[in-house]
Amino acid sequence: MTTVRIPAGWPATEEEARAVQDELRGRVILDEPGPPPGTGRVTGVDVAYDDERDVVVAAAVVLDAATLAVVAEATAVGEVSFPYVPGLLAFREIPTVLAALDALPCPPGLIVCDGYGVAHPRRFGLASHLGVLTGLPTIGVAKNPFTFSYEAPGAPRGSAAPLLAGADEVGRALRTQPGVKPVFVSVGHRVDLDHACAHTLALTPKYRIPETTRRADSLCRRALKEATA
Repeated sequence: MTTVRIPAGWPATEEEARAVQDELRGRVILDEPGPPPGTGRVTGVDVAYDDERDVVVAAAVVLDAATLAVVAEATAVGEVSFPYVPGLLAFREIPTVLAALDALPCPPGLIVCDGYGVAHPRRFGLASHLGVLTGLPTIGVAKNPFTFSYEAPGAPRGSAAPLLAGADEVGRALRTQPGVKPVFVSVGHRVDLDHACAHTLALTPKYRIPETTRRADSLCRRALKEATA
């Protein structure tokens, strides 16, 4: 497990963090399709916290996109690098997530975040932030719609409905299993929304949540127990 320190110059205030978001948001690429679903590698990232000890653990799990078999995995543990502020959660997680990705023995391919990309009040959630910093294609697949509105998609698997900020589509509510609550897919970086939804369906053959997120969530929880034992 890699141990992470807060990087020098990391934002310490809300004003500094928002300035970084404003600077980096213009670098998000929205007009690339990204890798074809079901090909290459796809990596899930997730984090777990011990708030009493001010510790965050990140996990990165690489899957073969065709078989969903685990190819590689890595974890990192660090100090929480920013206070809890809605809309600025990436600043609590990014240093440790980057360390977990750097510890992988192979390229990650597409990265799937348990959270948001452009479906964010400032249009720059974790998936977009991570994508810009790494240059890799990223998508966000969240469990709830955050502050955005949507009409319920149809009951069959694959049904989708726009996730809306006013009249703007910032993502989609996507039904990954028949009759089960949808997930909320948004573009992070270098993947368009149609392909982001197709990747999400390819990663959810049995469950509501992508296999990438399920595996990363399990790994970071185990790693947190080890790190704080």
